[in-house]
Amino acid sequence: MSGKPLLEVKNLRVEFPGRRGTLLALDDVSFDIAPGEVLGVVGESGAGKSLTGAAIIGLLEPPGRVAGGEIRFDGQRIDNLPYEAMRRLRGRHIGAIFQDPLTSLNPLYTVGRQIMETIQTHLPVSAEEARQRAIRLLEETGIPAAAQRIDQYPHQFSGGMRQRVVIALALAAEPRLIVADEPTTALDVSIQAQIIGLIKRLCKEHGAAVMLVTHDMGVIAETCDRVAVMYAGRIAEIGPVHDVIHQPAHPYTVGLMGSIPAMDSDRERLLQIDGAMPRLNAIPQGCAFNPRCPQAVDRCRQDRPDLMDAGRTRAACWRPGSAGTSVERIAAADAAVAAAATGGAR
Repeated sequence: MSGKPLLEVKNLRVEFPGRRGTLLALDDVSFDIAPGEVLGVVGESGAGKSLTGAAIIGLLEPPGRVAGGEIRFDGQRIDNLPYEAMRRLRGRHIGAIFQDPLTSLNPLYTVGRQIMETIQTHLPVSAEEARQRAIRLLEETGIPAAAQRIDQYPHQFSGGMRQRVVIALALAAEPRLIVADEPTTALDVSIQAQIIGLIKRLCKEHGAAVMLVTHDMGVIAETCDRVAVMYAGRIAEIGPVHDVIHQPAHPYTVGLMGSIPAMDSDRERLLQIDGAMPRLNAIPQGCAFNPRCPQAVDRCRQDRPDLMDAGRTRAACWRPGSAGTSVERIAAADAAVAAAATGGAR
């Protein structure tokens, strides 16, 4: 992995103006990704994960707009590029993989035509060279009999195979950055594992930087080098994936980790995070997580924390690590339940 970031997101702010005021959807989001690195972005629905990806690739749905901060690709600022310049950059240097492959593929054209068209738009190759490259891409993404299947239509492929076609399409112009938005959500578990392995291998072989948006911590643990945990439009914690999973510093991350079943444990209880994420028009003062946080103090309700060093990760928390690890919290919950059961039996 190169030390110099390929993608730099600095203090990104995304707003949605409306008749009843402006909704702040992303607030002061900052991170970077180096070539050959996979950064996972995880959080509950509505945390801002997909919106961050859409802002990076210039596909925010109107009236959404980048209202502050900047996005740099290979040192060049891209959030203020004209539409056509961004479209060329997106097709040539930034690839996108979306959750539903049917939204990425035109049902009226063969998959080969769609891949070849992308190749010829961005690379100086002949039609025959583009076809051979398209076949190689389909083979590389694990589609059998690619030379025959290249002339088939999207509806002739299964869900997992369509997602492989979408990955081939994203790689067609040899992009240096790939934004993958929930690429395995609609697939069964065995196909998920194959797609995860494929993304990891392609990242390693092509040296591409990958931003992997998902709500699945298992996918994060298996695929990513670092992980950013998002909550209510901000990054709650970011750091190496092993440290965020095993030694989380932010109480929200602790709760997320504790809600995942462990194969190597016979524990009967999982943690749950009480309450729900706030709506964009009702984000509380101070730390947005404070109404759900069992460790919140007055400062948490008044002042909003920025990301700060918390061991090997960085957490937006005034009391990082105060919630303990997820294992410790589950043990405490088990002890409380056992004590209550013993008391009730007397």
